[in-house]
Amino acid sequence: MRLFLLVVLLSLGAAARSVAQDPAPQNGGRPDAAGSASEQSGLVGEPRVITNMINWFDREVNQTGEPKDGFFPELGNMITGSGWISAGPGYRHHLLDGQALVTASAAVSWNFYKMAQARFELPHLANEHLTVGSQVLYQDMLQVNYFGLGNDSLKSNRSGYRLDETDVLGYATVRPTGWLSVNGRFGWIHQAELSTMTGWSVTYPNTTDIFTEATAPGVTQQPAFLHSDVSVIADTRNYPGHPTSGGIYRATAAAYSDRNYGKYSFQRYDVEGQQFLPIVEDTWVIALRAWAVFSQTSAGNTVPFYLLPSLGGKNTLRGYYDYRFHDRDMEVFNAESRWGLFTHLDVAAFFDAGKVASQASDLDFGQMKTSYGVGLRVHNRQSTVGRLDVGHSVEGWRVVFKFSDPFKRSTLSGGRTEVIPFVP
Repeated sequence: MRLFLLVVLLSLGAAARSVAQDPAPQNGGRPDAAGSASEQSGLVGEPRVITNMINWFDREVNQTGEPKDGFFPELGNMITGSGWISAGPGYRHHLLDGQALVTASAAVSWNFYKMAQARFELPHLANEHLTVGSQVLYQDMLQVNYFGLGNDSLKSNRSGYRLDETDVLGYATVRPTGWLSVNGRFGWIHQAELSTMTGWSVTYPNTTDIFTEATAPGVTQQPAFLHSDVSVIADTRNYPGHPTSGGIYRATAAAYSDRNYGKYSFQRYDVEGQQFLPIVEDTWVIALRAWAVFSQTSAGNTVPFYLLPSLGGKNTLRGYYDYRFHDRDMEVFNAESRWGLFTHLDVAAFFDAGKVASQASDLDFGQMKTSYGVGLRVHNRQSTVGRLDVGHSVEGWRVVFKFSDPFKRSTLSGGRTEVIPFVP
């Protein structure tokens, strides 16, 4: 644990020195945000079909600058486990001479998860240094995995549950500089309804049938929550959607207050660092990440199992099922070597290692769960269009297909991370 914190502190120091020596551009650390940057070169000539696909994507989907009014596709904004793809209609409209933005959207995923949201935002306050907004979000998640508590939970104990919830929240982002931001949220979660899972391919037991309050706290009663969190983020990546240099460093403190039973209140703290090292310009990049999450409760309180930190799946341990390991505290390390095979296609080799524990002092390098594998990333200059990862662990092979960078956590419509359940 002490070694992990030392690594994070050293990384933060390195990032601070980098910012001091090479200040980020005035466009927020994202040079050529309008798309004028030259594309990276590949090791071999690119097939025309890939180039044409990226050109179509840039024209039709990846609009740069201020989003346009009117209808748009709502794609990929659901939690881990929702399936390979989610899609639905969205509509946005600017008000007050472009100073306010209203959006509404809905989507259904491959596994029939459902989402609907409406958002009002003031994105250009204080000379672009302040954004404030509010959002109402509804989600119906049909088959969320749970295997029990601890690093030694069994694959054979796989179960699933359905979680239906509505979150009403307000948020604000302060940007003192192009690379530094402070984000805050405050919201209310109506009593989530936890029930038996449904949908296709339901071939394993329900969480509500095989786990108890002792092995899955909160399985019999779900309170309403007031929740809040504050994050400090230093971001020097050249392109957040497809970074080839720079890094992002984040520290977050969150609180959940049980409004019904008085026994599920807790606090959560997490720190994360990512660094992208260009070995041969943009053609060969080493990508590194370290992330740790800690839970804290007062006497007589516990963390509901669906809000415990978890590991496994598309963004953490890619050789394991989604949400494979749960406990109060967790750590994960990821390393990737990415090579630009074509202009818009990278090949990658990766290694993941992580662990969960009931006490922070047990987060060390012993008995870590590991996975490794290879992947493909299709991208334009600024964003990842799609990725395919094949990961292997002692529990077998897993295939991941997503529309985001591997180190990017699942985000909801509006670009913010999930509140409930905890999504790695």
